[in-house]
Amino acid sequence: MAHMTQRVAVVTGAARGIGAATVRRLAADGWAVVALDLGGPSAADGMPYEMATRDELESLRDAGEVTTIFGDVRNQADLAQAVDIAETKYGGLDAALGIAGIIGGGAPQWELAADLEQLVLDVDLGGVLKLARVAVPALLRRSEPRDGRFLAVASAAATRGLPMLAAYCAAKSGVAGLIRSLAVELRGTGVTANAVSPGSTQTKALEASAKIYGLDDVIAFADQQPLNRLLQPEEVAAMLVWLAGPEATGLTGAIVPVDGGLAL
Repeated sequence: MAHMTQRVAVVTGAARGIGAATVRRLAADGWAVVALDLGGPSAADGMPYEMATRDELESLRDAGEVTTIFGDVRNQADLAQAVDIAETKYGGLDAALGIAGIIGGGAPQWELAADLEQLVLDVDLGGVLKLARVAVPALLRRSEPRDGRFLAVASAAATRGLPMLAAYCAAKSGVAGLIRSLAVELRGTGVTANAVSPGSTQTKALEASAKIYGLDDVIAFADQQPLNRLLQPEEVAAMLVWLAGPEATGLTGAIVPVDGGLAL
């Protein structure tokens, strides 16, 4: 078992993009991490584009003290298993990071296929709700004085209306509302709840967005951001890891923009 003073995190959507960058950053900072992702096409039936592979998830083991688990954030039992690993293998849970998400759309809301709309809601919002249901009790099982963290990834889409992405906007707005409510409900416990709201970030999801809008290259999204470039997953991960750490004690209920100025 890892040393009991080691900080322990569960990260969903861990295999690539912001999730993978966050796992690697946490591990480099000495955290023990339980990294969860679907684990390949056979587990991703019905997804709107190709999901991360098993090899991508398992490659995270070389980052440090990382345990990988194949699971679906739509499945409460998979998330409970990840939390159980954190507690039984590493002695407890200090941070839960709900990063798993997908992009799905391509039509006005009233024309979008109902099953795709539900899939986006189930992954992007439901996955965070389900993570909170199993992770928050584990965070509260840490002895006082505790300093647990529940973190999620929202989006600039939480505050902007994006055409042909209504379900995604609704889900990310829901994540922001959930975080604010959790912050109030966790009052006085030593556990905080915050989210990061990324702008256009160089990920597979952004490539899927480009296809929805008929764009040849994701670089077109850079024009929307005052930084005049796309963000890198590592930039978003840096904020998530900071929020998980000891210097973020003064924040709860915050939706922190790491968006290159997109929301301005």
